[in-house]
Amino acid sequence: MKALSRRSVIRLGAATAALAGIPRSTKAATSAGPGVTDSEIKLGTTAYYSGPASTAAAYGQAQVAYFQMVNERGGINGRKVNLISLDNAFSPPKALEQTRKLVESEDVFAIAGSLGTPTNVAIQKYLNSKGVPNLFLTSGAERFNDPKTFPWIVPFYPIYAAQGALFAKHILRERPSAKLAIQYENDDLGRDYVKGLKQGLGDKASSMIVKELSHELSDPTIDAQIVDFKASGADVLIQFTQSKFAAQGIRAAAGMDWHPMHIVASNAGSIGTTFIPAGIEASKGVITAIWERNPADPTQADHPAVKDFKAFAAKYMPNLDLNNAAAVPGYNNAYMIEQALKRCGTELSRENLLKQSTTLRDIIPPMFIDGIGVSNSPTDYRAIHHLQLTRFDGSTLAPIGSPELIDHLG
Repeated sequence: MKALSRRSVIRLGAATAALAGIPRSTKAATSAGPGVTDSEIKLGTTAYYSGPASTAAAYGQAQVAYFQMVNERGGINGRKVNLISLDNAFSPPKALEQTRKLVESEDVFAIAGSLGTPTNVAIQKYLNSKGVPNLFLTSGAERFNDPKTFPWIVPFYPIYAAQGALFAKHILRERPSAKLAIQYENDDLGRDYVKGLKQGLGDKASSMIVKELSHELSDPTIDAQIVDFKASGADVLIQFTQSKFAAQGIRAAAGMDWHPMHIVASNAGSIGTTFIPAGIEASKGVITAIWERNPADPTQADHPAVKDFKAFAAKYMPNLDLNNAAAVPGYNNAYMIEQALKRCGTELSRENLLKQSTTLRDIIPPMFIDGIGVSNSPTDYRAIHHLQLTRFDGSTLAPIGSPELIDHLG
């Protein structure tokens, strides 16, 4: 099979299903929403296939590839899944335009795992007003866990504020007299991380934080900020931003022979898109948080889930660099959507899909690390409740202790 290419549209169409020999359902849905027929469940999503965050294109490609695999295995209760994945270019206006197209022109059943904080902010009110589930969106912004106001918006990502508080907890344990320099992207992601960090530091925040700077995702470089951070006397550098800028920060600090305790947000904690571009030696010792397995980690090579993922990638994404951390969350996200659709049985209404997606108990996606699972409720959509702190050792993200509960943080 040819590799999935980076395109503006990735679609699983009838031709693919026909080649896969997908059987038609022998029983019609007792209650069917838009985009559902006896033979098909049509889903839509948007991802970054171009733009400043296009290093995460593998996320959307992995979602599409996963449902190719599902379809080749017979689909879900006899129905093929037709996932239409459009490029949002990491642009909020583009995300809204493409999402409107999916809902109003393509008539999709649900939005599946839409990627990005600013892009999901742009479509939140629209989808909620239309009663279209945004199922397991990938952003940890607190605003998406609001079942009362936005019941149709279901997140699937550890809350950024709780992650920030966990990093604060680690700093207080390891370096209680530290001087902190904080860099963050100027959006909900960055601001939520900073909010959680300050909450975690408590009364010590004002004395420990010596420099705090934001940047725009359109900025070509943040090197000048790293110079300012070093001049501030900080001995801890924290970057709540994307891989591109985290890599720049690691490189710039090393180039100045500045070696603070360095923490990067989980979304930038990628060996392939952050640490390798920054330089392996320069990246050694950088701390981040994880909840998913790394298929490129030689210490996990014999784990059954890693073997399965590698077989999946070899067949459906043969050009994937296993160090690209974006593919694994796309794979796990598609798995969770598959589980929700299976739970619907023959009642494939949007209302039942929402119900099945917000009553999860101890589900363990295939590439989650030991000790971390998925649970949520109709009154609290948070799905991931533990995180594992790690430190890059030059080849892998080595665990720091055991997975820690984050529900009480942030």
